[in-house]
Amino acid sequence: MTVKIDKNNAKILRAIQMDGSMSQKQLSEHVNLSPNACWHRLQNLKKQGIIQGQTVRMDRKKLDLGLVVFVMVKTRHHSANWLENFRAHVRNIPEVIDFFRIGGDYDYLLKIVTKDMHTYDGIYQRLISKVELSAVTSYFAMEAIEEQRPLPIR
Repeated sequence: MTVKIDKNNAKILRAIQMDGSMSQKQLSEHVNLSPNACWHRLQNLKKQGIIQGQTVRMDRKKLDLGLVVFVMVKTRHHSANWLENFRAHVRNIPEVIDFFRIGGDYDYLLKIVTKDMHTYDGIYQRLISKVELSAVTSYFAMEAIEEQRPLPIR
């Protein structure tokens, strides 16, 4: 279910995506609303599930996580039981930071962030260890041109 976002809520969402550490006062000044009105709008956005928590962006290279791998997975299995087992298995691999079921030649796309090729190989071995997959193809990022961009709130 989509929610209609008015002009003021869009300003709030754009602002907190860029800097979630702004104080309530800074945010209300930034979006040109009273602190009380801004607070009520924030609470409503949380209640509607539009704001689903707060995270911090980190420099993965400074954390020695320089390798980004996009993994395409194909399977011959499409039962609900297999899917639940596969989802649970992938969720238990913390290096998988994004996980999608997709259309096209492949069935799933995973974004993996790790230290290097050696550690990726260990992750790959864990990935294929518990579920039957018909194809796994890995694409290694050479350069992150844009990463962790904010959502395009209009």
